[in-house]
Amino acid sequence: MVMLLENQDDLRERIGRKASTVAIVGNIFLTIFNFVIGTLSGSSALIAESAHTLSDVLTSLIAFVGFKIGMKPADDDHQYGHGRAEPLVGLVIVVFLVFVAYEILSGVYIKLISGNALVAPDLIAAGMALVGILTNVVLTKYLLSAGEKIHSPAIIADGQHQKVDIFSCIAIFVGVLGSQLGYTFLDPLVAIIIALIVIKTAIQLGIDNVNILMGKVPSNDIIKEIESKSMKVSGVKGVHGIRINPMGPYCSVVLHIELSGELKLKEAHVIAHNVEHEILTNVSLIKIATVHVCPHEEECGTEDSL
Repeated sequence: MVMLLENQDDLRERIGRKASTVAIVGNIFLTIFNFVIGTLSGSSALIAESAHTLSDVLTSLIAFVGFKIGMKPADDDHQYGHGRAEPLVGLVIVVFLVFVAYEILSGVYIKLISGNALVAPDLIAAGMALVGILTNVVLTKYLLSAGEKIHSPAIIADGQHQKVDIFSCIAIFVGVLGSQLGYTFLDPLVAIIIALIVIKTAIQLGIDNVNILMGKVPSNDIIKEIESKSMKVSGVKGVHGIRINPMGPYCSVVLHIELSGELKLKEAHVIAHNVEHEILTNVSLIKIATVHVCPHEEECGTEDSL
């Protein structure tokens, strides 16, 4: 027996669309101002940050496309829905992050060998860095909150990407002040630190999204929650063989429930449906539930569920 729960899809799409729009508009603002002020002030780190925020615009667009595809309902060719589009988009964002890191490092190298990077940037660059810190804190908190609320790997990946900008703006601020004090090497050094932060974020995002695609269970708590909700249903004497299959923003589950062997087929059928309803209603990550019925009095193998 399989049930597909489709409630709250409209709310989820509205939250996801709003989050992506806010991220795109915010990062367009940061890209323009980082580049203009970085150029006027002579800050290679701020110019590097403008390249990074430009990538944020692109990745937010990509994340939204993945989110929209993941929202598509199940069809004959994708009977479990299109949810895995979101972690796939997460991996695309990883590629963008690696490319941005390369561009930052190559830009710093060119400026170092030409000597242009060893000129102290104006203090206006520090002011822009403070604006960047505040803006990125707001965007990061908003994206991560929205992504976690609707269980969207694509939007969470976008939020983690955004979080990198907080640390890079702090590093830019420190680098500009240090350069003003005569430590001009700090500005290009900070640009290198930004690139390393980007690479670290890319690695972690890659691991997280590959784990989703490989079917890693989100947490052991969800298994305990499924067992607890199933045992609340009248007639259920035991639960075992719980297997979770992550599908991106949601999961499917297969489980065995143990019922009295004296029950009639129709009675067992009703109880199984009640278990499905209990899980789908109360376990937020589960959108698809398949329940097998076993007699409680006999040993029930789980090989047939593999």
